[in-house]
Amino acid sequence: MTKIEHEIDDRLFRNAMGSFATGVTVITTEVENGIHGMTANAFMSISLNPKLIAISVDEKAKMLDHIKKAGKFAVNILSKDQKEVSMQFAGQNKEDVDVSFVTYKGLPTVENSLAVVTCEVQSGIVAGDHTIFIGQVTGVKLESHDPLLFSKGQYRELQGLQELQELQ
Repeated sequence: MTKIEHEIDDRLFRNAMGSFATGVTVITTEVENGIHGMTANAFMSISLNPKLIAISVDEKAKMLDHIKKAGKFAVNILSKDQKEVSMQFAGQNKEDVDVSFVTYKGLPTVENSLAVVTCEVQSGIVAGDHTIFIGQVTGVKLESHDPLLFSKGQYRELQGLQELQELQ
């Protein structure tokens, strides 16, 4: 560890990273003991040709082994009406929320998501305390919803999007 790493406070770093507004996703997969999911905002597009995306999974997360075992996963980009779904897969709900799944490209996906991207794992790269999975895209679905956003530790929604769309 370098001297610089020791000088940066963990809370300051988390707060700085949390100030970046992101969409909210639920990563899903299925292994023999059932459907598994986790809320994540560490998701990005990597390449158009070939179509590749990346997700980042904590080394302590149960989802890490599930993705390794399944060899495939789906990224469900949540709509503004799916805050409870996000909270369910983040372990933040006091009571279980009933989540509806539909199968797409052989994977369980969260019904009514803004978008779904299904992938086969191309590679996994250990980086610090996370594994970054590179996924080869096998399918994409898109619906007409507004996104659920997350910034500074809070769920957020776009304001005025409807008015902007009506003006166009």
